[in-house]
Amino acid sequence: MAHAFVMDFAGGTLDQYDEVISRMGFTPNGAGAPGALFHWAAKSDDGLRVVDVWETPEAFNNFADTQIGPITAAVGIEPPVVTAYEVHNTLTAP
Repeated sequence: MAHAFVMDFAGGTLDQYDEVISRMGFTPNGAGAPGALFHWAAKSDDGLRVVDVWETPEAFNNFADTQIGPITAAVGIEPPVVTAYEVHNTLTAP
């Protein structure tokens, strides 16, 4: 069963997000991390919202501990409020 993680970064900006993605070695619209199934990011009312779907919570937690936390801190983004969900269903393009 997949797991979704909604991360709300109060005060985060899209420029900071772009810097995080670059430091992680990802390219826009490219491949994500091993174990990650889907990712999107957008400006929110109070900062930045990032939503990830992962194969397991352990894969997400490992990536959060080794990549998300240290790199967002390095670019000046406060730690996010994270809400986790067990994914009931997904649909994809034909």
